Amino acid sequence: MPKITFIRKSGESLEINAPVGLSVMEVAQKHDIAEIEGACGGSLACATCHVYVHPDWWDKCLPDGEDAVSEEEEDMLDLAFDLRKQSRLSCQIIMSEELDGLVVALPGAKVDW
Repeated sequence: MPKITFIRKSGESLEINAPVGLSVMEVAQKHDIAEIEGACGGSLACATCHVYVHPDWWDKCLPDGEDAVSEEEEDMLDLAFDLRKQSRLSCQIIMSEELDGLVVALPGAKVDW
């Protein structure tokens, strides 16, 4: 089963099993990661599941055949706190075997990427 590493604001890294087919947001919610609220349930109507994707994983997290996030996701990201180049909505990243080892930082995490 693929794994995701979440980096918390405290700097703590939390490695979690992430079933294929679930979004990163769903995985975070199942493991009670409070920083990922997901108020809209993953319907791309809020920015409460905002994360920073490690640059090594950026391209792998884009939708198949796409070279950028969707316009709808960009619009929602504009509402996120502390928006960065690596910002994504975790509801839009669907786990696959190819994402085994994915690293994301939660809002407020002090990462230098």
